[in-house]
Amino acid sequence: MAFEFPEGLAPEVYPLAWLVGRWSGSGVIDHPATGKKDFTQELTFDHDGGPYLRFESTLRVVSLSDDGVSGDDGVWSTETGYWRVSTDRPDGLEDDRHPLEVVVADASGRMTMYVGAAGSGRIDLVSDAMARTATSADVRASKRLYGLVESRLMWVEELAAFGEPLRNYASAELDRQ
Repeated sequence: MAFEFPEGLAPEVYPLAWLVGRWSGSGVIDHPATGKKDFTQELTFDHDGGPYLRFESTLRVVSLSDDGVSGDDGVWSTETGYWRVSTDRPDGLEDDRHPLEVVVADASGRMTMYVGAAGSGRIDLVSDAMARTATSADVRASKRLYGLVESRLMWVEELAAFGEPLRNYASAELDRQ
């Protein structure tokens, strides 16, 4: 099946068009400060015709009962933000990659601005600036990798947080809904 650009999508975000839609699936958080936790995720990228994509994510921790049935332990995190293709092209960026600027706010009181690049079904992001409330977790840096693999959206996040250096924090595999 041929890919079609979403109706009304601004040409500025064509390099991100493959993200548009609703995705869901499961993943794992595994960090010394939080322990290992399985989760489900609902992720939406949408647009209103502006030169950006809107982003919304909800992670819910799940646990298995003694009989192997999965239960919802509640919301672990929610994020919302905006993704846009930058008009400022950094020196050395490959011709088939597009520079990105991403702003993400999470309900725990943290905002992260990422810079990165997208191309060939892969997105690399690194935190450029972070702001947090006094009660938010002490997250100092973040890296994210998103990839489209056999029609699935896969991602991994690394955090420098909770007194630990930059290390794996969470990952997931999502299917388009």
